[in-house]
Amino acid sequence: MTTIWSGLVIGALYSLVAIGYNTVLLASGVFNFAHGQLIMLATYASFLGSVTFHLPWPLTVLFATIAVAVVAIVEERVAIRPLLARRDIHAALITTVGASTVMSGLAEVTAGSDPKQLAIPISNDPLTILGGVIAPMDLLLIIATLAIGLGIHFWSRRSLLGIASLAVAENRDAASVRGIDTKLLGVGAFAVAGGIAGATGLLVGAHTYAIPSLGNSLALFGFVAIAIGGAGSQLGGLLGGFITGIIFALSARYIGSDYPQIVVFGVFLAVLLTRPRGIFGRAMERVV
Repeated sequence: MTTIWSGLVIGALYSLVAIGYNTVLLASGVFNFAHGQLIMLATYASFLGSVTFHLPWPLTVLFATIAVAVVAIVEERVAIRPLLARRDIHAALITTVGASTVMSGLAEVTAGSDPKQLAIPISNDPLTILGGVIAPMDLLLIIATLAIGLGIHFWSRRSLLGIASLAVAENRDAASVRGIDTKLLGVGAFAVAGGIAGATGLLVGAHTYAIPSLGNSLALFGFVAIAIGGAGSQLGGLLGGFITGIIFALSARYIGSDYPQIVVFGVFLAVLLTRPRGIFGRAMERVV
């Protein structure tokens, strides 16, 4: 059971990235490859709040939430908005990769490449649950990820803004004609995705520490998670992340520590070949 808990913790990290990918993708049509780096910045913001500024954990979470949301908004305005005006989605995809490189580079230049340990607000002595061992902060990370993923899933289907985001994802021009402010919705999605990344930075950093290379790994496996679960499906991205994490942990436990990535990408390719839209994705039908 300890292996399952380990897989769920890893999966929670990938699910958070998948949630961020889908949040932006649905509202703006852009796949933000820099979201892994936003989570990386969230761990550094949480390190500043908890260690450098000695803030209590609620203020640390608030500080990281605001800081990363602002960075996400700047990314949207600088790297995305000019290209959307020219309807160049493919170029916008490339600029998000550029933005991720800039974020990683700035983090390494300003903070160094050594991992930085965050100050956590509770004792992290391992707990034994259902016969397996897990750290309390890791358990909170799993719970928070499930709450965020399910919350956004239901919000996107029950709220006016959520339904508007789905409309934009279906047909941006038609949504604009119907009076939806697609530009405002897009920047709002970046802000929400950045805010979620910032709010979970303390939980993520407690597991991974703050390190510049974190964003690259999260971005890659977050993409695998969203491909397995289904792009555009918040529930699919959430479950896809946990599936990826459990496959990773079980592979490391029973096959060997050199093989988890090979197994994960083997499953990734198998899903793409059999269900190109992911396990929980659905084909879109149009009248022609």
